[in-house]
Amino acid sequence: MVVLAGCGGGQRQDASEPSGNFPVTVATASFPANQRLSERAHLVLAIRNAGSKAIPNIAVTICNVTCAYPAPRGEGTSAAAFAQDLQMQGLANPSRPVWVVDRPPGPCNYGCKAGSPGGEGGPGGAVTAYSNTWALGRLAPGQTARFDWAVTAVAPGHHVVAWEVAAGLNGKAKAVTGAGSLPHGTFTVNISSAPAQTYVNNNGQIVTTPANNP
Repeated sequence: MVVLAGCGGGQRQDASEPSGNFPVTVATASFPANQRLSERAHLVLAIRNAGSKAIPNIAVTICNVTCAYPAPRGEGTSAAAFAQDLQMQGLANPSRPVWVVDRPPGPCNYGCKAGSPGGEGGPGGAVTAYSNTWALGRLAPGQTARFDWAVTAVAPGHHVVAWEVAAGLNGKAKAVTGAGSLPHGTFTVNISSAPAQTYVNNNGQIVTTPANNP
C-alpha cells in the first residue's frame, strides 16, 4: 500500500473511529461516458448523510474495474486510482495512468502551498494514507459531501472506473444505503484517440470541442 502525505498532519486518520452503520444517499454520481485524449473531465460524487448520527470521516475509493476484494489480477486497488495494470511480462510496475488527476477533492485542490506537507502541487487536502482513497472528514446529519476530481484522459480505449463509499478509514464505521448495502458503482468510459480540439472564439474565449462530437 502506498502512503501519501497530505496537507494535514498529526493525529492518525483512523484514530477513535466508532463502529456501526451510517446511512447515506448518493445524490450525484457523474463522469462523462465519452471523452477524448487530452480533454479535461470531472468525476463527481455527492454523498449525503441520510442518518441521525454524524459520519466520522466520509471517504471514497476509486478502483480499476471493481472495488471488490479480492479482485482479479490487475483490477481493484492493485492499480493506482484512475489507472490500469498492463498485462505484460517484465514490467517493473504494470500500473499505467488512464487519466491524470489535475485537481483532486479537498481544500488544497490546486496543490498545497509551498512549505506545507506535500509541497506545491500536492495530492490535495482530502488525501489519505491509502493511495486510492480520499476523505473529506466529519459529515453531519443531512449534510452533503462533494467529491470532485478534475482529470485529463491520457489513454484511449474502453475503460471502467469503480467507486465505493466508506464512513471511516479503518473499516469499523461502514457507509450503507437505505437497503443496507454498500454504496458503490461504476462508470464505463470510451476515450477517443482523437485529442480534444481547443480554439479561441471571436470573443476571446477558449473553447474545447465536446468529446461526443465527431
